Amino acid sequence: MKPVIDVVIAGWGSYIPMYRVAVEEIARIWGKSPRHFKEELLIDEKAVAGPDEDVATISVEASKNALYRARINPKELGAVFVGTESKPYAVKPTGSIVAEAIGATPRILSADMEFACKAGTECLQCCIGLVGSGMINYGLAIGSDTAQGAPGDPLEFSAGCGGTAIIVGQRNKEREPAALLEGSVSYVTDTPDFWRRQKRDYPSHAEAFTGEPAYFTHITSSTKMLLEELSLRPSDFKYAIFHQPNGKFPIRAAKSLGFKKEQVDPGLLVPWIGNLYAGSAVIGFSAVLDIASPGDRVLVASFGSGAGSDAFSFVVQDGILAKRDSAPTVSDYLKRKQNIDYAIYAKFRKKIVL
Repeated sequence: MKPVIDVVIAGWGSYIPMYRVAVEEIARIWGKSPRHFKEELLIDEKAVAGPDEDVATISVEASKNALYRARINPKELGAVFVGTESKPYAVKPTGSIVAEAIGATPRILSADMEFACKAGTECLQCCIGLVGSGMINYGLAIGSDTAQGAPGDPLEFSAGCGGTAIIVGQRNKEREPAALLEGSVSYVTDTPDFWRRQKRDYPSHAEAFTGEPAYFTHITSSTKMLLEELSLRPSDFKYAIFHQPNGKFPIRAAKSLGFKKEQVDPGLLVPWIGNLYAGSAVIGFSAVLDIASPGDRVLVASFGSGAGSDAFSFVVQDGILAKRDSAPTVSDYLKRKQNIDYAIYAKFRKKIVL
């Protein structure tokens, strides 16, 4: 898929809560060995939202950072979409909260989107379509989540908190873009590997089934389709970002597609912040934009259980250099951390229900 009008990334920004809980601490409570999670799944710790943080506040902080880099008035936004699995209200949009908080209301299209872990890139696809058709000048796509994992479940070791916001717009001679979209592809089937029923506090998963035929089939299929449509090869990309439920899956997917580990490593953040669900692929993209150089080609491939994958190809532009220092980088947030024990983690994430 390629829009009629050239679509560019005008700004990007992320936000990661400062609190971290180590894999060893979770394992200690449940009498499990941390070795599997650290050595095989490559997870050391995960980010934990504080008691005054949720998807809305995380999205607002990430959006402000994206606006700083885009250097546009929030009123220029034509859409604000929030992709998440853990929105604060069951019946009330998070997007309207974010749009109001950043000063984008009232002439704005806003909605929350769900597609498991690819909700963030689903928002990105919709913004690209609106901008690429000429309906709006700028769109804000957000992928943000707070940890969902039952106590003692493998998901508790990997599900983290954080988010990323990306502003896409039409190419403008007066405003140099950070990156240019070359094209995108979406690949979707009904493959139920992960779900949460109404009124259930935590999601369920099909364990090994979530690898094959879910994650790997969809990630590799969307990526192959994109490469074929754009007549590109893995070697044409400087960086490749794949959805990160853990550290093992994206590396394995990259290898099967012909990408090298060094292409994947710069965007691999799950060892330190965990799986951000809807924000996983886009925060990896954000980390790469923080360090990429003009001319670099970047692949982004998300995965959402249920199941689907969005794949994008971007080429970094000269404008990225002037934008980079306008807001905190992902690396800045990784360095700003405070370790907590399981008791504080359980309190912050409301694991104890009275």
